[in-house]
Amino acid sequence: QLQLVESGGGLVQPGGSLRLSCAASGFSLEGKAIAWFRQAPGKEREGLACISGSDYMTKYADSVKGRFTISRDNANNSLYLQMNNLRPEDSAIYYCAAKTNGLSSSKEDEYDYWGQGTQVTVSS
Repeated sequence: QLQLVESGGGLVQPGGSLRLSCAASGFSLEGKAIAWFRQAPGKEREGLACISGSDYMTKYADSVKGRFTISRDNANNSLYLQMNNLRPEDSAIYYCAAKTNGLSSSKEDEYDYWGQGTQVTVSS
């Protein structure tokens, strides 16, 4: 079974930080572009950050640039998202996703593997 499983979500106060993890099983993330998306109620799914499968080049959405950092650990078959200075508008379900190739993209239809999501709520 090919799986991506997110963890690390929860309730955090504005200005706080969370670190999300995404563990892959049944397949290797090596050589694959991987990304984080989020979806808030009533909104479309938004691409937040992606990292390529070869040179590990990263890209970020303007909404999170300077606050979020994507990283990968191929040895542990995992993906991470460090989220700092969180805002209420960051509240959403966060998903990790992987492509079958190494070319990073913010387009959700280019990603083949998805986790079930982890809830992040930023509230005082």
